[in-house]
Amino acid sequence: MAILEEPIKGVKEVKNFINGEWVDSKGKIVDVVNPATGKVMGKCPISTKEEIHAAVEAAKEAFPDWRRTTPLARSRCLFRLKELLEENFEEVSRIQTMEHGKCIDESRGETRRGIENVEVACGIPTLMQGYYSEDIASGIDEWVIPTPMGVFGIIGPFNFPFMIPLWSAPYAVATGNTIVIKPSSEVPFSQMKLVELAEEAGFPPGVWNVVNGGRTVVDGMLEHKDIVGITFVGSTPTGKDVIYKRCGETGKRVIAQCGAKNFIVIMPDCNVPATIAAMMTSFFGNAGQRCLSGANLLVVGDDDKFYKNFLDQVCDMTSKIKVGYGLDEAIQMGPVRDKDKKANILRYIESGIKEGAKLILDGRKLKIVGDYPDTCFLNPTIFENVSPNMKIGSEEIFGPVMSVMRAKNLDQAIEICNANPFGNGDAIFTQSGRDARYFQYNVESGNVGINIGVVAPVAFFPFSGMKDSFYGVLHTQGKEAVRFFTESKVVIQRWF
Repeated sequence: MAILEEPIKGVKEVKNFINGEWVDSKGKIVDVVNPATGKVMGKCPISTKEEIHAAVEAAKEAFPDWRRTTPLARSRCLFRLKELLEENFEEVSRIQTMEHGKCIDESRGETRRGIENVEVACGIPTLMQGYYSEDIASGIDEWVIPTPMGVFGIIGPFNFPFMIPLWSAPYAVATGNTIVIKPSSEVPFSQMKLVELAEEAGFPPGVWNVVNGGRTVVDGMLEHKDIVGITFVGSTPTGKDVIYKRCGETGKRVIAQCGAKNFIVIMPDCNVPATIAAMMTSFFGNAGQRCLSGANLLVVGDDDKFYKNFLDQVCDMTSKIKVGYGLDEAIQMGPVRDKDKKANILRYIESGIKEGAKLILDGRKLKIVGDYPDTCFLNPTIFENVSPNMKIGSEEIFGPVMSVMRAKNLDQAIEICNANPFGNGDAIFTQSGRDARYFQYNVESGNVGINIGVVAPVAFFPFSGMKDSFYGVLHTQGKEAVRFFTESKVVIQRWF
């Protein structure tokens, strides 16, 4: 059927892209499995430390010439890349669905968000301008020149294999740096396609490199003296205790965007139909595998009638979500990425039951559209009577599980949100401007939603985060990314 057209046929071999060439790895090879069909779709290398070092050396050698390339010329490569991404939009999106499992419309949204970052970086001739003052003292002038720094490492996660490296890569190369990207070995094909298009767009050899693998590649990046900075998106334990810590020890710049436990606060005056529709995407979009997913539904007030009516409607709409292979346009939720991730989610569900939460919608009872193995599939799950100190109420599950809590008033709701160690993307649904501003002002969250279920900043705003959700100073996307990938050279000048 055309609706299930798969751009990757058979079993595709994954290679590294170093210094403008596709290179076979000497590392061990692992299977890349389509989580919906259970079929092996590729063979991905777990590259060696020598291979990541070779990529860094190529990037280092390419840096001086790329730095001397004018911002206008660099932006022309990005404009061409943007055109190529538009031309290959559907193929890129379908690759994401095949390797990750998300629905095709979710993949299309991911592709669009990635392209938007390329578009913003095209403005680098203006974004990278410095500033100047004359006569700061008698006959002395002073100015700031944003200067590229060298080779940056970009470590991508499995859940947004195409988009998240583009939170960093366009800004890094636009400002005159060179890059080495390490995709997740579970989902390597999006970055393979992206680097093909980057090469076609005219980026010189060594400017844009991709090395596949795992911890060995990450360690190689962290240890290499010629990598000046790292951007990372992944779990909090890895981001905090590995990436952030070791970058600090070696003097590298770092952006470490980490885990989350997001609260969706429901006020009794909310627009119920619009709120529930937004919640479906927030809690169950991407099968709950995103750091901006709703996790805890926090209903405010002691009106039991409102609470019951609201929750009944939530359960009714959730139970109708169609689960299956995301290339089918009718599907609303795909599988989770692999069987181990499913097993971890199942352990959280069992934990919730043991701790006394009420399971009111059991996603373990599978309803799948189509004849596919149940290895990676789950249906949406909803727990009621969850307390913030339960595992399902406090830890990141990274799956399609909603935990419902109650708060007496908005102050208590904010107190519950802020007591959680994460601070990534909390939201409130209300018709009250006063309550919205009070929440916005007091909640400890890097991204705050007002009647928005998925608090995803557009490309010209930074992707923020607080507490255990973010380690670093500057953020990816927009002006902050430009600042991260440059150093301010201050020139003070006098002529006798």
